[in-house]
Amino acid sequence: MNRMIATLILLSTGPAMAATGDYGFFSLRNTDFIVLLSFLGFVGVLVYFKVPALLGGLLDKRAHGIRNDLDEARRLREEAQEIYASYERRSREVKTQADQIVANAKREAEAQAAKAREDLARSIDRRLQAAQDQIASAESDAVRAVRDRAVAASIAAAGEILAGQVRAGQRSAGIDDAIEDVARRLN
Repeated sequence: MNRMIATLILLSTGPAMAATGDYGFFSLRNTDFIVLLSFLGFVGVLVYFKVPALLGGLLDKRAHGIRNDLDEARRLREEAQEIYASYERRSREVKTQADQIVANAKREAEAQAAKAREDLARSIDRRLQAAQDQIASAESDAVRAVRDRAVAASIAAAGEILAGQVRAGQRSAGIDDAIEDVARRLN
């Protein structure tokens, strides 16, 4: 160690001495030689304090960290690809389900529309039938009313005719018989 310190002291005084003249390469007066010796001394100090091993350890640690980061990045990439594939599958499933829902909705809408048309047709038929029944009922009521008036007019005319033909005693018995006959026929 003392030798090294002595060499360093000599080397530090060398550049000042080297500036005065030209004495060859291996002279302490040559600046190139002094720089070479200084560099070798510097490398020696670095080796003595085990700086290359420290730098190698730091570089190994850094390489290990980078390797771990790359492994983590690969793992995350694979996980992202799996998630993406899962998303794609889910997207296809949802699209298929949506298509099925739309198709079912269309079928149900068409079925409901057909049922509504059938219900409307039945309702119209029922209303037409009810209107025809009302017309038939009105016709039968009108026919019955005309018949009743015709019967009443016939009874009145028959009563007048009979009254004129029959005598007073027979008249009341004939009228009573005619009224009973008409009542039997109406019922």
